[in-house]
Amino acid sequence: MIFINRFIFGFYNQIRKFYLNSNIYDKKISRINSNELIYKPSPHLLSSLIKYHQKKFKIEDFSLDEIWNNQNINNKEFKNLNSFNWFFSLDLKSSKKTVQSIISRWIMNNKKYNDKSWNFDLTAKRIISWLSNHHLTYDESDQNFKNSFNTIIKKQANHLINEINKSKIIDDKLIGCASIILVGLCYHDNKKYLAFGTLLLKKITKFTLDNSGFPKSRSIKQLTFYLKYFVLIREWFKESQNIIPEHIDETIYYLGQGYSFLCQNNKTDFLFNGNNESKNNDFDNYLRKFGYKFKNENNEFGGYTILQNKKICLIIDSGSSPEFKFTKDYQSGTLSFEIISNGKKLISNCGYSKRNIELNRLSKSTAAHSTLIIDDNSSCKLTKIEGSWMTKKSIKVIKKNIIFEKDYWKANFSHDGYLKKYNSIHERLIEFYPQEMKFIGLDKIIKKKTNNNYKFDIRFHLTPNVKLMKTQDNKSILIELDDEGWKFTCDNYDINIDNGLYFGNKNLYTENQNIFIAGISNSQEENIKWEIKKI
Repeated sequence: MIFINRFIFGFYNQIRKFYLNSNIYDKKISRINSNELIYKPSPHLLSSLIKYHQKKFKIEDFSLDEIWNNQNINNKEFKNLNSFNWFFSLDLKSSKKTVQSIISRWIMNNKKYNDKSWNFDLTAKRIISWLSNHHLTYDESDQNFKNSFNTIIKKQANHLINEINKSKIIDDKLIGCASIILVGLCYHDNKKYLAFGTLLLKKITKFTLDNSGFPKSRSIKQLTFYLKYFVLIREWFKESQNIIPEHIDETIYYLGQGYSFLCQNNKTDFLFNGNNESKNNDFDNYLRKFGYKFKNENNEFGGYTILQNKKICLIIDSGSSPEFKFTKDYQSGTLSFEIISNGKKLISNCGYSKRNIELNRLSKSTAAHSTLIIDDNSSCKLTKIEGSWMTKKSIKVIKKNIIFEKDYWKANFSHDGYLKKYNSIHERLIEFYPQEMKFIGLDKIIKKKTNNNYKFDIRFHLTPNVKLMKTQDNKSILIELDDEGWKFTCDNYDINIDNGLYFGNKNLYTENQNIFIAGISNSQEENIKWEIKKI
């Protein structure tokens, strides 16, 4: 049956590929009206998404023949070249004629669809770049070039409209939707591009965001990405003097609630569910510049719990796992936590690796998070789907109790991730006493049925800059966090120091250390008590 399905799927893809490359499809996407470019978007509206080089380059500094004739460029370089995002780094004094000749040459070589340069994501980014850099790509050109430019822009937009429902990557859908809306605004084509784009944007919102406006993937990175694009689209509507759809304002409000809760209220990046160290200072400045102010003083939002004062921040992944289709970037760290002391990570998760498939699997596993592992197994079951590790087995948080007072904090949760395989519930209690600067933790393994004994580990990960030293009595571990000293203790179980990998920096990994408690669960209820105290 699997072989038959693969055969049918492969046959369908071959037919579809033949159709997309045919003259029939080319004629279909070439049906355009003759509207001229009216609205010209300001390029600085994209400053939250495009990395601008401080040093601006003149187009004359590039070898144009080498740009298009170099057959040895890798896939990343090809994407950078054909997205034309490098136009944002060009000096405004660059020759418009030269820039326009580059576009003319691209059009001559790529006027018909091909699966490489007309890749969905590339096409969307290219449209946005060409229209946003109109001062170089369009202004002061002759009518023949303008006709050619307008035609290829709309032709590419037609291709996006045709393909957007087939795109499997939600983030790409959002970029494609943004580019279609921009074409509608620029050419005052409300009936085709603008109506289609705004309706699709509403559908994307409904499909990907929960009732509180937080991504169903529970990804902090995706939250920020969505907010950036929705703000950009809103600014395009505003600048072009079009009425801003209510659902865009509403979505920005709810995304802003999540962004304020997880990013603006804190001095560090939390490494949960696909997040890395991202440094959102530039985006915060962008939001201030355009008058966006978000506020969220809740202790819970989007499946996360945050308790904090001026010195200490405790954040816990206290939410259930997403639906299977939203788990591409989900990490199996239910009830994992991070502690930040004076803006520095005391206890951390290990971040996320996306590029390498094996490192991706490792960074998704429980072992990369500050939480419990049973028998070297994660609380989630991962399955490989089209090159991505997805969470096949769902987890539900079944208990929740939070107390947040000036002199006492308490966070108590449990989940059923180990119930089916080990007949066990993992319950975690973390208490904090601000006056004593002391955390007391209690991890319980509660067996619903009598079963065989099994081993467990509880890991507490640290960032690469943190130094650890075990005391001579083997009962404590000293933690050196810059100019702060902390002591970790656990009286009834063995504690040790282990090496690991830290994926907090995007596209990099470095060695780090973790403290781990190891033991054998041989009772109906295993109580593992630990303490972290400032010294």
